[in-house]
Amino acid sequence: MGEARRRSEQGLAPRQKQSKKDDSPRIVSWLPITQRDKERFYAITTRGAWIGIGFMVALWVVARFIGPAAGWWTPADAR
Repeated sequence: MGEARRRSEQGLAPRQKQSKKDDSPRIVSWLPITQRDKERFYAITTRGAWIGIGFMVALWVVARFIGPAAGWWTPADAR
């Protein structure tokens, strides 16, 4: 209560509570998905896609070069 007491002694108004309501406009009025939610979804899915691409490249490198070099298997197109 120190902050509240100090504000009242100085004649200041009480501090306003911050609303955590999302003020971003909705995409469709009856659907509780906002523009900010849409942007967040795009960012997350784009990041996930790049992670998947990186994983696929790493798997390809292992399957094509590391595995055969270590003698784990022989590629089907090997001569």
